[in-house]
Amino acid sequence: MEDSFTERRSKPRSIIIDQYHSVEFSISESAFAYQFKIWDISPKGICVLVMEDSGLLNRLKAGDILNLKYYTTNSSRPIEYLETEIRDIAKDENGRFKGLYLVGLSILEDLSSNQ
Repeated sequence: MEDSFTERRSKPRSIIIDQYHSVEFSISESAFAYQFKIWDISPKGICVLVMEDSGLLNRLKAGDILNLKYYTTNSSRPIEYLETEIRDIAKDENGRFKGLYLVGLSILEDLSSNQ
């Protein structure tokens, strides 16, 4: 079966990984902010690893579009808020991160405008 995934990012994920090291989720109904390291381990794009018992999982669904806070790899550059789509949420049943959820992200904004 052919993979129907359509690339919608404005830049390749290697550039995203080079520019940002972590992302923060602040959900309006939650008193907490959740910060995660950005991983390039999914064949479909960048993702974050979320523990099964995290309260964040109950507040996210594939297709959500959120304004997330990205921390840059260059400390002289400020943090950036980027419109991001939750692409998918999948539990790693057997792999390196067994028991964790991989939350796939797709940055919807043109990153070149932020440089």
